[in-house]
Amino acid sequence: MTWTIAPEPYDSPVAAALWRAYYTEVSDRWYLLHEGHRTAPDELEREVAARTGAELAPPSGQLLVARYDGEPAGTAGVRLPDPDTPDTAELTRVFVREELRGRGGAALLVAAAEEAARGLGARRLILDTRADLVEARALYARLGYTETARHNDDPYAEHWFRKDLAPGAGAGPGTAAGSVNRP
Repeated sequence: MTWTIAPEPYDSPVAAALWRAYYTEVSDRWYLLHEGHRTAPDELEREVAARTGAELAPPSGQLLVARYDGEPAGTAGVRLPDPDTPDTAELTRVFVREELRGRGGAALLVAAAEEAARGLGARRLILDTRADLVEARALYARLGYTETARHNDDPYAEHWFRKDLAPGAGAGPGTAAGSVNRP
Protein backbone atom coordinates (compact mmCIF):
# COMPACT_ATOMS: atom_id res chain seq x y z
CA MET A 1 0.00 0.00 0.00
CA THR A 2 1.23 3.48 -0.85
CA TRP A 3 0.68 6.96 0.56
CA THR A 4 0.67 9.82 -1.93
CA ILE A 5 0.34 13.47 -1.01
CA ALA A 6 -0.45 16.24 -3.45
CA PRO A 7 -1.90 19.76 -3.49
CA GLU A 8 -5.68 19.86 -3.85
CA PRO A 9 -8.03 22.80 -4.46
CA TYR A 10 -9.71 23.65 -1.14
CA ASP A 11 -13.13 23.54 -2.82
CA SER A 12 -12.80 20.23 -4.66
CA PRO A 13 -15.29 17.45 -3.87
CA VAL A 14 -12.46 15.40 -2.30
CA ALA A 15 -11.40 18.31 -0.06
CA ALA A 16 -15.03 19.00 0.91
CA ALA A 17 -15.63 15.37 1.90
CA LEU A 18 -12.45 15.23 3.98
CA TRP A 19 -13.28 18.61 5.63
CA ARG A 20 -16.72 17.28 6.57
CA ALA A 21 -15.17 14.13 8.07
CA TYR A 22 -12.57 16.17 9.98
CA TYR A 23 -15.04 18.70 11.31
CA THR A 24 -17.58 16.05 12.27
CA GLU A 25 -14.97 14.17 14.28
CA VAL A 26 -13.48 17.13 16.16
CA SER A 27 -16.88 18.73 16.78
CA ASP A 28 -18.44 15.49 18.00
CA ARG A 29 -15.48 14.86 20.30
CA TRP A 30 -15.89 18.31 21.86
CA TYR A 31 -19.65 18.04 22.30
CA LEU A 32 -19.48 14.50 23.70
CA LEU A 33 -16.83 15.56 26.20
CA HIS A 34 -18.46 18.82 27.29
CA GLU A 35 -22.18 18.37 26.71
CA GLY A 36 -22.77 14.64 26.35
CA HIS A 37 -24.14 14.66 22.79
CA ARG A 38 -22.94 14.79 19.21
CA THR A 39 -22.98 17.93 17.09
CA ALA A 40 -26.47 19.02 16.10
CA PRO A 41 -26.96 18.46 12.34
CA ASP A 42 -27.90 22.10 11.69
CA GLU A 43 -24.79 23.35 13.49
CA LEU A 44 -22.60 20.91 11.59
CA GLU A 45 -23.99 22.11 8.25
CA ARG A 46 -23.62 25.76 9.25
CA GLU A 47 -19.99 25.38 10.31
CA VAL A 48 -18.98 23.24 7.34
CA ALA A 49 -20.46 25.88 5.02
CA ALA A 50 -18.92 28.80 6.95
CA ARG A 51 -15.39 27.39 7.02
CA THR A 52 -14.75 26.81 3.34
CA GLY A 53 -10.96 26.68 3.55
CA ALA A 54 -10.49 29.55 1.12
CA GLU A 55 -7.50 30.69 3.21
CA LEU A 56 -5.75 27.52 2.00
CA ALA A 57 -5.69 28.67 -1.62
CA PRO A 58 -2.50 29.85 -3.33
CA PRO A 59 -0.70 32.19 -3.24
CA SER A 60 -0.90 32.47 0.57
CA GLY A 61 -2.00 28.93 1.43
CA GLN A 62 -1.99 25.33 0.33
CA LEU A 63 -4.21 22.34 1.04
CA LEU A 64 -2.65 18.92 0.74
CA VAL A 65 -4.57 15.67 0.38
CA ALA A 66 -3.13 12.30 1.28
CA ARG A 67 -4.33 9.23 -0.54
CA TYR A 68 -3.76 5.72 0.67
CA ASP A 69 -3.66 3.24 -2.18
CA GLY A 70 -5.33 5.90 -4.31
CA GLU A 71 -8.25 6.64 -1.96
CA PRO A 72 -8.61 10.04 -0.21
CA ALA A 73 -7.35 9.50 3.33
CA GLY A 74 -6.45 12.81 4.97
CA THR A 75 -5.50 16.45 4.76
CA ALA A 76 -3.13 19.10 6.02
CA GLY A 77 -3.17 22.78 5.24
CA VAL A 78 -0.82 25.70 5.60
CA ARG A 79 -1.57 29.38 5.35
CA LEU A 80 0.12 32.70 5.97
CA PRO A 81 -2.17 34.16 8.63
CA ASP A 82 -0.58 37.60 9.01
CA PRO A 83 0.83 39.73 6.18
CA ASP A 84 3.05 41.49 8.74
CA THR A 85 4.84 38.21 9.51
CA PRO A 86 5.15 36.41 6.14
CA ASP A 87 7.87 34.16 7.54
CA THR A 88 5.31 32.43 9.80
CA ALA A 89 2.77 29.96 8.46
CA GLU A 90 0.00 28.17 10.31
CA LEU A 91 -0.49 24.41 10.12
CA THR A 92 -4.18 23.49 10.10
CA ARG A 93 -6.66 20.73 9.22
CA VAL A 94 -4.27 17.87 9.90
CA PHE A 95 -6.51 14.84 9.65
CA VAL A 96 -6.31 11.18 8.72
CA ARG A 97 -9.40 9.01 8.45
CA GLU A 98 -9.74 6.88 11.56
CA GLU A 99 -9.50 3.55 9.75
CA LEU A 100 -6.12 4.56 8.27
CA ARG A 101 -4.46 5.91 11.41
CA GLY A 102 -1.30 4.26 12.65
CA ARG A 103 0.10 3.78 9.14
CA GLY A 104 2.37 6.82 9.01
CA GLY A 105 0.08 9.13 7.05
CA ALA A 106 -0.10 11.94 9.61
CA ALA A 107 3.69 12.33 9.84
CA LEU A 108 3.92 12.33 6.04
CA LEU A 109 1.19 14.98 5.81
CA VAL A 110 2.95 17.20 8.34
CA ALA A 111 6.28 16.80 6.51
CA ALA A 112 4.60 17.75 3.23
CA ALA A 113 2.93 20.72 4.92
CA GLU A 114 6.30 21.87 6.24
CA GLU A 115 7.69 21.74 2.71
CA ALA A 116 4.64 23.66 1.41
CA ALA A 117 5.18 26.28 4.13
CA ARG A 118 8.79 26.69 3.03
CA GLY A 119 7.46 27.18 -0.50
CA LEU A 120 5.31 30.04 0.81
CA GLY A 121 8.42 31.64 2.31
CA ALA A 122 7.80 30.59 5.91
CA ARG A 123 10.65 29.90 8.29
CA ARG A 124 8.40 28.67 11.10
CA LEU A 125 5.09 26.94 11.57
CA ILE A 126 2.60 27.59 14.33
CA LEU A 127 -0.54 25.67 15.21
CA ASP A 128 -3.15 25.28 17.88
CA THR A 129 -5.10 22.32 19.16
CA ARG A 130 -7.33 21.25 22.01
CA ALA A 131 -6.52 19.34 25.19
CA ASP A 132 -8.81 16.43 24.24
CA LEU A 133 -6.96 15.88 20.94
CA VAL A 134 -4.18 14.01 22.73
CA GLU A 135 -3.15 12.12 19.58
CA ALA A 136 -2.52 15.40 17.77
CA ARG A 137 -0.49 16.82 20.63
CA ALA A 138 1.63 13.64 20.77
CA LEU A 139 2.19 13.76 17.00
CA TYR A 140 3.34 17.37 17.05
CA ALA A 141 5.70 16.78 19.98
CA ARG A 142 7.14 13.69 18.25
CA LEU A 143 7.74 15.74 15.08
CA GLY A 144 9.69 18.46 16.88
CA TYR A 145 7.00 21.03 17.64
CA THR A 146 7.35 22.78 20.98
CA GLU A 147 4.50 24.10 23.06
CA THR A 148 4.42 27.89 23.25
CA ALA A 149 2.33 30.71 24.66
CA ARG A 150 -1.05 31.52 23.13
CA HIS A 151 -0.77 33.07 19.67
CA ASN A 152 -4.43 33.49 18.76
CA ASP A 153 -7.84 34.03 20.31
CA ASP A 154 -9.55 30.85 19.07
CA PRO A 155 -12.02 29.99 21.85
CA TYR A 156 -11.46 26.25 21.38
CA ALA A 157 -7.65 26.33 21.32
CA GLU A 158 -5.97 25.16 24.50
CA HIS A 159 -2.45 24.30 23.31
CA TRP A 160 -0.21 26.24 20.93
CA PHE A 161 2.86 24.88 19.18
CA ARG A 162 5.73 26.16 17.05
CA LYS A 163 8.48 24.67 14.94
CA ASP A 164 11.32 26.47 13.21
CA LEU A 165 11.81 25.12 9.71
CA ALA A 166 15.33 24.36 8.56
CA PRO A 167 15.99 26.19 5.28
CA GLY A 168 15.86 23.97 2.24
CA ALA A 169 15.35 20.81 4.27
CA GLY A 170 13.33 18.57 2.01
CA ALA A 171 10.82 16.28 3.60
CA GLY A 172 11.78 13.40 1.33
CA PRO A 173 9.33 10.84 0.01
CA GLY A 174 5.69 11.51 0.63
CA THR A 175 5.93 15.24 0.22
CA ALA A 176 3.65 17.49 -1.76
CA ALA A 177 3.88 15.50 -4.97
CA GLY A 178 5.55 12.36 -3.78
CA SER A 179 4.66 8.92 -2.63
CA VAL A 180 5.99 6.35 -0.22
CA ASN A 181 5.23 2.73 0.41
CA ARG A 182 4.09 2.30 3.96
CA PRO A 183 1.73 -0.44 5.18
